[in-house]
Amino acid sequence: MSTSPGVLAVVESQLSNFGLTPLRAAHELGFHTVLMSNNPDRYRAVSLAEEVYAKHIDEIIQADTNSADAVATALEPMHAAGRLSGVMTVTDYNIPIVAEVAARFGLPGLSPAAARNCRDKLLMRQACQAAGVAVPGFHQATSEDDALAAADRFGYPCVVKPMTESASIGVTLCRTPDEVLGAYRDISSSSTDFRGQPRRPGALVEEYLLGFEVSVESVLVDGERRFLGVTDKALGPHPYFVEMGDTFPSMLSEPVREECIELARRALEAVGHDFGAAHVEVKMTADGPRIVEVNGRMPGAEITQLIREATGVYLQREVVKLHTGRSADLTPTRNRAAASRYLAARQSGTLSGIDGAVLARRVPGVVEVDLEAHPGDPVRPAESNLDLLGYVVAAGDTTGDAVRRAEAALGQLTPRIDTADGAEPR
Repeated sequence: MSTSPGVLAVVESQLSNFGLTPLRAAHELGFHTVLMSNNPDRYRAVSLAEEVYAKHIDEIIQADTNSADAVATALEPMHAAGRLSGVMTVTDYNIPIVAEVAARFGLPGLSPAAARNCRDKLLMRQACQAAGVAVPGFHQATSEDDALAAADRFGYPCVVKPMTESASIGVTLCRTPDEVLGAYRDISSSSTDFRGQPRRPGALVEEYLLGFEVSVESVLVDGERRFLGVTDKALGPHPYFVEMGDTFPSMLSEPVREECIELARRALEAVGHDFGAAHVEVKMTADGPRIVEVNGRMPGAEITQLIREATGVYLQREVVKLHTGRSADLTPTRNRAAASRYLAARQSGTLSGIDGAVLARRVPGVVEVDLEAHPGDPVRPAESNLDLLGYVVAAGDTTGDAVRRAEAALGQLTPRIDTADGAEPR
């Protein structure tokens, strides 16, 4: 009988520090860790990469990760040898692929049908609407005239977005017919998404939800949906929907939090979510909460770190346990708060440096300052989460403490940008 440790395979991930943390958590649990990617070096740009690649990744497999057949073929020898304990991902692009592979091998995972519903915003909206779960008005437009007709029906401003992207890529607030046409053409002109997978034809045209946004974090453990809490989300200026910061736990009143949690619960039931972590984005409007997205994975960005700072729950480790057939322990060991805030460029150009990191780290309560952009990188005002330059995380005894500390730290950071005319605005 083999005494080799079990294998946990991570199939692609998010392009962030968070994206590499499941590999570290799995390695700490004693698993032989495998990173599977069609471009294994794409994650080396994030600041945790040197540590994780050197210490926490035991094996790298290059394969066509846009194909469930190719992923299954690459993992089959480990499965046949009885060594493959689990397969997972934390990026939306690969959730259906991983779900299908897990189902083929009889491993723990989200059902393929639920994974498809979570991955595709059109399917998610349709499932929620059929179950009576509040969503914005929506329409899949497959022509320019169709997009304009939908915008007229929902009224201006409206939102135009791709159906299978992540990180707010391509999501645009449109105030005029010309803007609707521009957004529709940008989306429909590409047949593949950010990771090279086929896009559903056309674009989603939606009613604009006026209000503030939160996300609801939960994990299904032993058949019980456990809600970790509600995260307050800060968004950047329109016409884009860039996430500029998160705060956990929410500072909203308990009745509002409970309303959002109940809507998230119903949405997860509507899409058939039946395994592991979920991250549900909700907009609170004058008419009550509405579903923005239902994601069948852990929350991205720095939310898992905020949860750990606030509650002591190491979500990445506990989710790895679930994917390898163990039970998760979500018992809080502390009662604090944490907040993240993100740095963005104010104009386009070439980054020559970011001042103030030493000062930012000296702000009381700051636990991390991470600068993802480097001198020589082209930068622009953020149009998606991929354009952000770095972030700060701070903790405190209350949400107010954490927010003020994070904002104070962010205020120390100043990008220096060389513009085309040679000026260096500050």
